[in-house]
Amino acid sequence: VVYEQEGVFIHSSCGKNDDQDSLIEGILRVIEKENEVVVDWRPLDETLDTSNILCAGKDSSSVVEWTQSPKEKCSRGADRPSSYEAEWDMVTTVSFKKKPHSNGDATAHANGESKWSFLFSLTDLKSIKQNKEGMGWSYLVFCLKDDVKLPALHFHHGDSKQLIKCLEKHVALNESPHDERVLLVKTQKSLSQSFENLFDEPSYGLLQKWKKDPYVVTMGKFSKVTNYIVGSLRSSDLSNQRRPPSEMADFLNDTIPGLKINQQEEPGFEVITRIDLGKQPEVSRREPVSPEEWAKNMDSEGRILNVDYIKRSIFKGGLCHTLRKEAWKFLLGYFPWNSTKEERANLQKRKTDEYFRMKLQWKSVSEEQEKRNSRLRDYRSLIEKDVNRTDRTNKFYEGEDNPGLILLHDILMTYCMYDFDLGYVQGMSDLLSPVLYVMENEVDAFWCFVSYMDQMHQNFEEQMQGMKTQLIQLSHLLRLLDSGFCSYLESQDSGYLYFCFRWLLIRFKREFSFQDILRLWEVMWTELPCQNFHLLLCCAILESEKQQIMDKHYGFNEILKHINELSMKIDVEYILCKAEAISMQMMNCKELPQTVSEILGIENSSVTPDSDTGEDESGAELACPTSSYQSISTAVTAANGTRDGAQQLPETQSLTPA
Repeated sequence: VVYEQEGVFIHSSCGKNDDQDSLIEGILRVIEKENEVVVDWRPLDETLDTSNILCAGKDSSSVVEWTQSPKEKCSRGADRPSSYEAEWDMVTTVSFKKKPHSNGDATAHANGESKWSFLFSLTDLKSIKQNKEGMGWSYLVFCLKDDVKLPALHFHHGDSKQLIKCLEKHVALNESPHDERVLLVKTQKSLSQSFENLFDEPSYGLLQKWKKDPYVVTMGKFSKVTNYIVGSLRSSDLSNQRRPPSEMADFLNDTIPGLKINQQEEPGFEVITRIDLGKQPEVSRREPVSPEEWAKNMDSEGRILNVDYIKRSIFKGGLCHTLRKEAWKFLLGYFPWNSTKEERANLQKRKTDEYFRMKLQWKSVSEEQEKRNSRLRDYRSLIEKDVNRTDRTNKFYEGEDNPGLILLHDILMTYCMYDFDLGYVQGMSDLLSPVLYVMENEVDAFWCFVSYMDQMHQNFEEQMQGMKTQLIQLSHLLRLLDSGFCSYLESQDSGYLYFCFRWLLIRFKREFSFQDILRLWEVMWTELPCQNFHLLLCCAILESEKQQIMDKHYGFNEILKHINELSMKIDVEYILCKAEAISMQMMNCKELPQTVSEILGIENSSVTPDSDTGEDESGAELACPTSSYQSISTAVTAANGTRDGAQQLPETQSLTPA
C-alpha cells in the first residue's frame, strides 16, 4: 500500500438532500501489485451487504463490466492480476460499463445507505477531473477508458494533492489544454528507460513495454494489449478514419527493429499473389510408433538401423507414450542416432557428473554471496515464481511440496549455471515441464532441455532475433498461401501477425492440451517434412479460422479475441494433417518463390519474380524433393497397413534437403 486515506466519501444522493445517510465514508488506497498498480475504494462499514459490491467480472465477450457479485467473487476480481491463466491471456478487449441497478435506483436502499465499492488498474485510467466544492473539500472523478466515469470521491479530511503526487509516480499526468481541471494520463514515457523499470511500472502502456521486451510482456500481461493499442494507435473518436496499414506497419517496425512488414502494394508480393498452389492434397496419419516397431529397427548393439524411416514414422503418427522416454533423447539430440547402447550408457554417466557439478555451483552459494550477485538472485526469484504456477493442474506437478516442482526448480537453476548469459527467462519453465514429465529423471530432463533450448535460444535472447525472423517468415508463407486473407488482416491493422507471438515463443505450449503438446513437439522434432514446419502449423491454424474471421467481418479487437480463444480448442491431428498438406502443396509448386524456398529449405528449379531474374543463373536444374516426399508418404502409410502392398524405402532416401 503506497497511499491510504480515510474520510473519502461517495455522495450517493448528491443534490437531493444533505443528511448523513446520503454520504458513504470509505477508505482509498493505491496498491502496488507485482505487475500492476491499482486504486481501491471501499466503505469503512464492514457490515455492508456484499451482494451489491461492484467488482470486475469478465463476461463471455471478454468485456469487463461492473457487476453485482458476492464477496468471494469480488475477492477473486481483486486478485485477478496475479492469476497465472489471466497473465497468459494473449488478448482481451478491456473496457468498463456500469450496469443499471436492479431496482432502478442505485442510491436508494432499504437502510438508506449506498454500498458501492470499486477498484481499477492504472493501466485503465484515462483522466482525472479535480475540483473544489463550496463546503471546502476537494473531490476527484476518475474517468476510465471508453469514457466511463466512476463516482466522485470527496476528500472530507484532507485535500487530494497527496493522492495526485502518489499517482504521478506511476503515471504521467498532464493538464488538459481544454480544461485546467482535467489531468490527462500520458500514454508514453521515455523509451530510453530500461525495460525492467517499465515492467515495474505497468501504467506506461503495454506496447511500449512490448517494444522493450516482447516475450516478457507476452508472458506477463498481454491481456492488456488490445486495450492499449486501440487507445494509442487509434483516435478515441470511432468515426475517424482507420489508420492505413502502411502507417501501422511503420509503427510496428519501430516497435521491433528489424521486423519488416510487407504491404500488398510491394511489387514483389504483387507477383506472388498470382501463383496458383493448386488444391491441397488429402493427408492421413498413421498409428503412433509402438515399442515393438521401435525395437525391430534396432540392431543387437542398440543402434537404430533406419533413422529416416523412424523419423518419418514419428512424423506421421507420433510415439506411444511408453516409448517417449527413450525416443525423445534421440529426437532432441541428447543421444546420437548412430550410438550403441553401451555408448549411450557411458554418455549418461559423463553427463550425470557434469550436471551435478553445475548444480553444486548454485547450491553452494551462501546467502552472503547471493546478496552480492544480483543476477543470480533475480534468476532464482523468477524461477521460484514461475515454478509455482507451471502446469499445476497436471498430476505430476499438483499439490504442495511436490517433488516434480523441486526438480523443475533445480533444473532451471542449473541451466542458469550452464548458460549464465541467458540465465532464466519467463517461458522456459513451460518448455521444460513436458520434457521433465516424460523423462521422470532430473539429469536426462536437463540435457534434453539443453538440446531443446539450443533450438529455441534465439527466441529468448535480448535482441529477439529469432522472433523477428519467424514473424517475417510467417508473413511470407501466409501471403503465398492466401494473399486475400493477408490483405484482409492488413485492412484490420493485423497484418503484422503479432497475435502469433506466443505460438512461436513457446511452440504452442499454451494453445494445446498437455497431451497434445507431447504429440505436436515430437512431430516437430523430426524436422520433417521441411524446415520451419512450425510456421506451417501457424498457417494451418490461421487458414482454418480464415472463413469465420472474414465472413463475420472481424476487426482488430475481434481478431485478437478470436485467436486467443482458440487456446485448448484446436484439434492437433487435424492441424498436423493440414500443415503437412500445405507443405506438399508448396513442394509441388513449380514456381515457388525463392524466399519461400529458402524458408522451407526446399531446392527449386524455378526462381520466381521475388528475385531480380526469372531463371536460375547457373542454368542448372535443381533437385526438388516433391517426388521423394510422395514416395515417403506412401511408404509410411503402407507400413501402417492402410494401403495395399508394402514398399521398401532405400535407407539413403532423405526427406530433408541437404
